[in-house]
Amino acid sequence: MPILALTAQLRHRTSHWSPVTRGLAWSIASGLLFSLLNATTRRLTLELPTSQAQFLRYLFGLVVLLPLMLHRGIGNYMPKQMAGQFTRGALHTLGLYLWYAALPHIPLADTTAIGFTTPIFIMIGAWLFFREPMRWERWLATGIGFGGVLIVVAPKLAGTGGGWPLLMLASAPIFAASFLLTKALTRHESAGVILLWQAISVSLFSLPLAIWHWAPVSPWQWAAFALSGLLGSAGHYCLTRSYAAADISATQSAKFLDLVWSAAIGWLLFADLPSETTLIGGAVICASTLWVARRERQT
Repeated sequence: MPILALTAQLRHRTSHWSPVTRGLAWSIASGLLFSLLNATTRRLTLELPTSQAQFLRYLFGLVVLLPLMLHRGIGNYMPKQMAGQFTRGALHTLGLYLWYAALPHIPLADTTAIGFTTPIFIMIGAWLFFREPMRWERWLATGIGFGGVLIVVAPKLAGTGGGWPLLMLASAPIFAASFLLTKALTRHESAGVILLWQAISVSLFSLPLAIWHWAPVSPWQWAAFALSGLLGSAGHYCLTRSYAAADISATQSAKFLDLVWSAAIGWLLFADLPSETTLIGGAVICASTLWVARRERQT
């Protein structure tokens, strides 16, 4: 199969990379995919209830994974820690509901900038719970990157629409807890198992509210949900692979590059022109990302 051949070739070309470099590459790929996903879901949440959009996005993520599961056998996708899978699903569902509720009201680049607070909670949690080493370069890069986020977000928080950014900001520690649990699960579960059971658990937890607020879905919206399922599954796969490849704290600085993707996509699809503070903050964020990536390659 072409996909399997491409995967084998990619694995061969990257076999000499250090674990940190591979983790950063997976993290950068996941960021690009999630930026495309945010653009798709933002359009959908402008037209459909939040709970319904959340449910259908993960339902189609499950549909995308089913052929692979059936091909490899259902037994290969039974988790060793079922409680952990559903605990993670519950956390992710709560974070998603806050995120999706605010998504239609915030420009895409600002949405991504607010999401940059999640790595801060992740790095602190990884240090506290996993005893991962936190070299000064990682702390410095994260601090500088977070400073860039504040440059982007502060004017919005001070404006009349500050409630929506705060609602989205509240999802950051919840997502961090979900991702830390993902890291713990990678010790016993494969990326495919974690991805499949995330789709199952979030779909189940989102279903009651989706039924309560259900609205008619047009043909183009069904197609957009199919695309979002593909983008989301691919993004979470790359993210899980990054956690398995390297320390979770080593990969978080790469997430700040997501602002570049989201600003470009927001301009192309929604005519969202990045503000001056967004551009300045983005430059600060990118500088810290490139610097720490170079330092990590040298260690």
